[in-house]
Amino acid sequence: MDRKKFYITTPIYYPSDKLHIGHTYCTVATDAMARYKRLTGYDVMFLTGTDEHGQKIENKAKEAGVTPKEFLDRIVEGEKGVLDLWKLMNISNDRFIRTTDDYHCEAIQKIFRKMYEKGDIYKGSYKGKYCTPCESFWTESQLVNGKCPDCGREVHDAEEEAYFFRLSKYADRVQYLLENTDYLQPKSRVNEMVNNFIKPGLDDLCVSRTSFKWGIPVDFDPGHVVYVWVDALFNYTTALGFMNDKYHDYEKYWPADVHFVGKEIVRFHSIIWPAMLMSMEMPLPKHVFGHGWLVMDGGKMSKSKGNVVDPYVLAEKFGVDALRFFLLRTFPFGSDGNFSNELLINTINKDLANDLGNIVSRTVSMVDKYFSGTLPEEKSVTEADSDLINTASALRDKYEDDMEHFRFQKALEDIFAVIDRANKYIDENIPWVLAKDEANKARLAAVMYNILETIRICAVLLTPFMPDTANTIFDRIGADESGRTWESAGKWGTLNTAVTVKMGEALFPRIDAEKAIEELNAIQAEQRKKAMGNIVETEPLSEENVDFNTFCKSDMRAVKIKACEAVKKSDKLLKFTLDDGSGTDRVILSGIHKYYEPEQLIGKTAVAILNLPPRKMMGIPSCGMLISAVHKENGEEKLHLLLVDDSIPAGAKLC
Repeated sequence: MDRKKFYITTPIYYPSDKLHIGHTYCTVATDAMARYKRLTGYDVMFLTGTDEHGQKIENKAKEAGVTPKEFLDRIVEGEKGVLDLWKLMNISNDRFIRTTDDYHCEAIQKIFRKMYEKGDIYKGSYKGKYCTPCESFWTESQLVNGKCPDCGREVHDAEEEAYFFRLSKYADRVQYLLENTDYLQPKSRVNEMVNNFIKPGLDDLCVSRTSFKWGIPVDFDPGHVVYVWVDALFNYTTALGFMNDKYHDYEKYWPADVHFVGKEIVRFHSIIWPAMLMSMEMPLPKHVFGHGWLVMDGGKMSKSKGNVVDPYVLAEKFGVDALRFFLLRTFPFGSDGNFSNELLINTINKDLANDLGNIVSRTVSMVDKYFSGTLPEEKSVTEADSDLINTASALRDKYEDDMEHFRFQKALEDIFAVIDRANKYIDENIPWVLAKDEANKARLAAVMYNILETIRICAVLLTPFMPDTANTIFDRIGADESGRTWESAGKWGTLNTAVTVKMGEALFPRIDAEKAIEELNAIQAEQRKKAMGNIVETEPLSEENVDFNTFCKSDMRAVKIKACEAVKKSDKLLKFTLDDGSGTDRVILSGIHKYYEPEQLIGKTAVAILNLPPRKMMGIPSCGMLISAVHKENGEEKLHLLLVDDSIPAGAKLC
């Protein structure tokens, strides 16, 4: 009889920045779920990969002076790249897709054409607010404080010929899906999607671009490349062989049992993805689970913010299994988790060193000391053993319910409640006292066996989270292959009655918290310094005092940028048409074209000194001066135009 199938995916990683611990969070959770399902007897397909197209990749490669593919190969396959990190974290993915793979590109072209021929994709012109990092268009009403609602970065006006997907056509069906099924989990995400995106009215979705080239060409209109979210979302099916000949297990594994995704891309997976599958008349995934972020210093980890944590550093210092354990033990999977070095070290010390490591070490040591490493067959079991036996025997069912509902933290909490009970059992039965009298030998053997058997059951259930540690524990307590299975975790007494243990080093030596935190803080401060630019030079402060009344004569005002264009025959100058609150447009020229493209600035609110005498540049009178900040970073001059909150009205005086 065929085994039951289980297909689970992570979102494919967008490889444009330094990998950090936040990137591993979802993948470790997915790996734990895949390992759990394999443990329970399922035929599992676990997919992960990289999303490799788009304008941001094209720009990053250009900055690096290499082709996009060279840039990507270095990040994906190079030292400490994506594949290296997944290997380090012991990720057991069955398949890895790169969206630049030929078979995927071929399939996406066929999918795009099929939706076009059905009439669900049509040609038009798009004008809206565009976020380059997210590669997303937004309407004015969807912006938050004038910025991208997903990442909080600046957006700019963009207009281009484009193809559109009739997302609005599927709005009612998608809303019904979200409100009447358990497709989207946790349930708290449903209201956000329905109220913020569907009920205000779903606009048709821009699904092609012409302003950059790094993407899959629309084969019937080569000036267009396929929009990244069509390209990226269908990876879940192309990696199984949908519309390509690379693989042949689409029928076997699709639909997916669950997509694990970060909350920032829930909208794409819960609205756009099912709508496109409906258009293609394909089965929908059974579940999308939107997990929270690992946050640090109150914000999501980001290279641009400099608040990233290097998983290589943590794994080297504390071990991969300890790091995997911490990620899923400490925070509920559906919520944000506030990472700190103190929390990491305290969790390792309490749960792994004091509880798990301690009970394995002390139990094996006592068996070695009192029985020369092998328990005798004769044992004396009493009523005093029943609570521990019943508690350990009931663990698997509780754990199974937790895992089936993606409650990883609760599953580990249940395991450690049993470990805690076993530690108390040792204190209750006082083996070192029993060992003083030969008449108590059978009773002592029973106590030791009960603890070893409890450890064995816990180790089986820890396997998805800490696979290497679980195997080490099995070896130490003498569990053979029959005692390492899912079936054995629900059955008391699987361990050989005359079991032989094996001594070894401490599983998790206790960490000197103060010293380790100091070291980590220093390492992370240095990494933050590099991420933010490690050599920043500013002009020395002026020693010349300015008379206060003279300073007050400078009329500094908030001005709205109505239009901005490059000045012909000038590489430096931009011509700004400004609303200064007077009712008459003001023109100011500024030599900042090296730092800004005109379309980036239209609609922004800047600061200008208005009462300067006009001066001509390239034959054009410039009436005032825009305020900017200048510094040098790694020897390169940087300029930032001073922009203020758009709620400040034109003409507001700075004081």
